[in-house]
Amino acid sequence: MVERNELLEYALVYGDYKGIPKQQIRDFMSKGYDIVLRVDIQGAATLRRILGDSAIFIFLVAESENALVQRLVDRKTETTETLLVRVATAREEVKHVRDFDYVVVNAEGQLENAVKLVESIIDAEKARVVQRNVKI
Repeated sequence: MVERNELLEYALVYGDYKGIPKQQIRDFMSKGYDIVLRVDIQGAATLRRILGDSAIFIFLVAESENALVQRLVDRKTETTETLLVRVATAREEVKHVRDFDYVVVNAEGQLENAVKLVESIIDAEKARVVQRNVKI
C-alpha cells in the first residue's frame, strides 16, 4: 500500500507499519460520515502537510502531567521504563499544542465532558460559513 500511494499517512511503529488507507476514508466520507483519526504528533504534522487547513486538528491532553502519570500507574500496564518514556513523550508533545486548532482537556472522571466538547467542535465546524473542502 505504501508503494502504491494508497495510505493517507503511515509510520513505522515498533517495527510494524501502521497507516490510514485512503480508500477507507473516501468510502466513509462518501456516506457523509465525520472522520476522526487518532494519530500522534508526527502523524498530525504529516496530515497537516497533506491536508492543510481542510481538516481540523484537536489536541487531547490530560489535565496535568501528574494526572497522566497517576492514570498510567493505576492501569498497571507500564513498566517503569515505558512509563518514563511515555511521560517524556507527553512533555515533548505538549510543546506542539499550538500546531493544533483546538485543545480538549480530558480530565479524570470527565470523559463525557471531553467527548461533548469534541462533538461541539465538530458541530461548530459544520456551521462554518465557508466550509472546509477535504480532498483525499
